[in-house]
Amino acid sequence: METLARRAAALLAALALLILPGPLSAGAYEAKLPDDLATAPDLCARVACNEVMPGATAFSERKGQPPYVEAYAGDGPARTLVGYVVLSTDVTDTPAYSGKPVVTLIGLDTAGRYVGVKVLKHSEPILLLGIPESALTGFNDQYLSKSVRDKIEVGPARPDEGVLGVDAFTFRDLDYLNLYGLEAAGAPAFNESAIFIIHSKAFSAAYPWKLSFLGNRVDRATGTRTFANFDSAYWMPAAALEGGRPAVDMPQAPWVRVWKTRAVEIALFAVLLVSVTVVYALRERLTRRATHRNKWAVNGFKYTAWSLSLVFVGFGAMAQPSVTQVLTWFHALLFKWQWALFLSDPFIFLFWIFIIATVFLFGRGLFCGWMCPFGSLQEILYKVAARVGLKRWQFKLPQRWHDRLKWVKYVVFFGLLTVSMFSMGLAEVLAEVEPFKTTFLVGIGNRTWPYTLFVAVLLGLSLFIERPYCKYLCPLGGALAMPSTFRWFGLRRKPDCNRCKACAVGCGAQAIDAHGRIDHRECLHCLDCMVLYTDATGCPPLVKERKQRERAGLPLTPIGRHGYFIPIVPMPADEDPATRPVKGVDPRLPTPSVTPPYAAGSGLFTWLLGELRDHLWPWSRAGWRGARALQAAGIALAIAATVAWLLAADGRMSSAAVIGWWFGWSVYEVLIRMQGKRHVKDGPWWGRTWREAGLMDMLSYVGFKNLLIGATLFIGLQTFGLLAA
Repeated sequence: METLARRAAALLAALALLILPGPLSAGAYEAKLPDDLATAPDLCARVACNEVMPGATAFSERKGQPPYVEAYAGDGPARTLVGYVVLSTDVTDTPAYSGKPVVTLIGLDTAGRYVGVKVLKHSEPILLLGIPESALTGFNDQYLSKSVRDKIEVGPARPDEGVLGVDAFTFRDLDYLNLYGLEAAGAPAFNESAIFIIHSKAFSAAYPWKLSFLGNRVDRATGTRTFANFDSAYWMPAAALEGGRPAVDMPQAPWVRVWKTRAVEIALFAVLLVSVTVVYALRERLTRRATHRNKWAVNGFKYTAWSLSLVFVGFGAMAQPSVTQVLTWFHALLFKWQWALFLSDPFIFLFWIFIIATVFLFGRGLFCGWMCPFGSLQEILYKVAARVGLKRWQFKLPQRWHDRLKWVKYVVFFGLLTVSMFSMGLAEVLAEVEPFKTTFLVGIGNRTWPYTLFVAVLLGLSLFIERPYCKYLCPLGGALAMPSTFRWFGLRRKPDCNRCKACAVGCGAQAIDAHGRIDHRECLHCLDCMVLYTDATGCPPLVKERKQRERAGLPLTPIGRHGYFIPIVPMPADEDPATRPVKGVDPRLPTPSVTPPYAAGSGLFTWLLGELRDHLWPWSRAGWRGARALQAAGIALAIAATVAWLLAADGRMSSAAVIGWWFGWSVYEVLIRMQGKRHVKDGPWWGRTWREAGLMDMLSYVGFKNLLIGATLFIGLQTFGLLAA
């Protein structure tokens, strides 16, 4: 039995190297296993042995070396031995791509045939796959009913040699032939060159084939061994084949099949996203047709978007975006980008194109306020509750509490991002702070009571508070709010907005402060303030001017883009309400306007040089005068971070260590800039409108800028094979 156990576990461990990355069963990625799994005598009391040994009713304790468990059927004298159960790590710790072993439970009958295989835990990133789970399960199923005595190879069967094939051909050291001094004209110089000879007659170079190479390297900084798989497809040119290439029905990539089979739904979804974007881009035409008493010109489109988002996107396509996708994008950008991964779910892929584009155009509010399925569900509940008699109990949190609690979502997002750098599996568990999986993907009735209770509490609060989850807890909203700092187009404000409180009182998102300024990170684009902006019966400054004209018998001219009646006759700039100096805070910018020293110069070259220095050089004269020690510490840290990148390029520092240094430098850069370069751009990055930066403005700017710089450096190092894992 020891021989059977050893051969079974070794074979399954080798198999794992060929079929991963990707989960083989739900919950296997970084699953929490019993701490004493490797030592407990009663293995089957800790894992479900009956899942790999059908018909067994009892199991022994571990026996032999390497350990195995005997499986029995029946009771009493009639009890019979029906097979054995083996834990792969009891025999071998062969690592998979992540460098960690795949913990596998294996069932064999008394003749040594595989009757069950279950992956208990693996450490391959759960989202880094381009293969459907059915294909992986099918691959494992090929081993069922085969024997450990069989010669099984991943490749075609060779009956004359007694080999059972399950997939591509395996090269052996006997197939390796050194090429001493043989070099094609113009070929690069190599320390070693060789060829592999395929002896099997089953292989035909006339057909497409793919070379899969499993390589490993030792990190000189940590001593850990990491593995990587390299694939290269090849098909001989038609000119090299007599009669040209044969006709071959090439299997399509899984993501291609998904897009084709759901083409109609995908097209409808794309039309929906484009339509919502176009309607919102033309929002001023809608808001001018609405008044504060009758908003259906706007609400008709908005309510339709909510309904389609909830029914078609959320419950139908189950395409609710999640913060875990943000983390996946972040890791893919830094480590390994795989288009097949992101294309495997066409609805999520298209949704993220929409999100990224609209966040930089308008801010997060279009997605969060119009198209997020869970946000739409909250809004619908709030509106329905008001209609059925609960309006008297609906309320807003006091502004001082709102201003404190709105930061929670940012803390949650940064917490998940930090955890994901150490364990993506743990980050996915903590991401259950999102109720999306319970609501749309799994279903409230299919989850345990803590998850159901959490969703019920959030939806219950939504009856009385407008979008409580969106405003205070959503890490996805926090992630999208940061680039919203740099949206190109914002909502309009007029100078008189700093004295009028009408919009602030009616803002459900509580995104308008006491000075009439809009925080576009918090704005959910309900457009109520834009309706008031041109409503001559609702906007107090317009109402005042309308009444003055009516008393004087003057005609009412159209309202211009500046938010005021167009003057009947030209007015001096200091008298025109649209151009006269603003008294107090200017509500048209989120923070006071500033002009950096380099921006005062003229000429394109001078401006570009100033821009480059402003982004890459955080120190300033003002900073040295006000915080000399902090500026000096920043220089020291910048030198250390540069050394870290150089060590990484030399293969002597791991990617995790480099990220740590880069994160530390980014934190200090925020502090340095707040002391001497406290400004960010408002609107497009190529524009020339600057304003004073608040802490969140600077965090958003430095974080996004350094993410792009870091990703560029990572990609460069990976391209030349210099970065350690």
